[in-house]
Formats: sequence, structure tokens, C-alpha cells
Amino acid sequence: MFATGGFSSEPGPDLAGYGYTGDLCAETSMTPFENADLKAKASTGTASKDANPQHSGAQQASLDIMWCNTSLEKKNASSSDYSSIWLSNTATLHKKTDPGPEFADSYRSYEKQDNSTGYRVEAVPGLGDDAFLVTRKDDGSTSSSSYVILGVRDGWMTYQSTWSSYASSSSSTKQPTADEVATMLKTSATETLKRLQNPRSR
Repeated sequence: MFATGGFSSEPGPDLAGYGYTGDLCAETSMTPFENADLKAKASTGTASKDANPQHSGAQQASLDIMWCNTSLEKKNASSSDYSSIWLSNTATLHKKTDPGPEFADSYRSYEKQDNSTGYRVEAVPGLGDDAFLVTRKDDGSTSSSSYVILGVRDGWMTYQSTWSSYASSSSSTKQPTADEVATMLKTSATETLKRLQNPRSR
């Protein structure tokens, strides 16, 4: 038994009660965004590639991965406004390898990037075992844009929510600030992670 690993001391995955769902969008809390007068853009067609939001997932031997991508717009936006808002969420169940030792460094590395774009990285208390907020620093351009990432690890489950928005200087709708986006992402993640511990659709 020892030779074949029957008494292996390798720990099993600590998934902290999280389960796989085939539709991450159904578990994603959109209330914070709706409260900020945002809504999902209408689907552009009947094909699955035209759907909004779009979800997908894959169950594999080492990882279960779930995705949800949503295109948002201001509820009062006019057809002449040139703007785009993308919200991308990913949840991963790590079934073979503990993501903990590398999790913090994967987000702290944004501060080390040697290019024209700078990032601020902050630890976020009260979310999972570890959580980090990555915010792109304002480049001083005349357009209104934001890029914010929230990463959460709870046991061997990792969750990432990414906000990317752009609006031209002539847009008549006010875009959320990076701080407002950060609050929305954290509020949504808190509720979404609760739902993922008891997903409605598997």
C-alpha cells in the first residue's frame, strides 16, 4: 500500500463548500450594478454568440472553470453615446493543486509591470481567505475609462471579477469612478460567492 500511495498524506482539495454550476451568470449578483443605473445591453440576435450575458463552463480532471461575460450600459444612455462596459467573471475550483501559495503574487505582480500603464494593488479584508483589488491608474486622458480587477481566494476556489469601461469625452452619460466600481465588484462578489456555495444550476 505504501508503494502504491495508498496511504498518501497529500491533502484533498479544500473547496470550502463551493460547487460547479453550468451557468455562472445565474449565480452572479447584478444588484450593485442595477443600483448604479446600469443594465445588460439587449442581445443582438437569436444565436448563442449574440446572447448577453454569455456563460460557459468546463469540468476537467484538475479544474472546474466557470465564466460569465456581460456587456453593460447606462439605463438612460442615448443611441449616440459612444461607450462600452464589460464585466467578466470567472470562478475556478482547483481540484489538484492548492492555489494559495501563488495567489497573492499573481496580483501583486501588476505593480511590477514595467510599461506605460501603472496599477495600484490593495488587499481586501473580509472576502474569502485572500482578496486583492487591482486598479489601473488614471492616465490623464480626456476619455472616461476604468479597468478594475477583484480577485478572491477561498480555500482552493478562486474567483475573479474584471471591469473594463470606456466612454468618449463627448458622451452624455456619467461613468462610475474606479472607487465606485471597486465597491460594486466587492458587493457583487460577496453575494455571488454565497450563491456559489449552493448553486441553483449545475
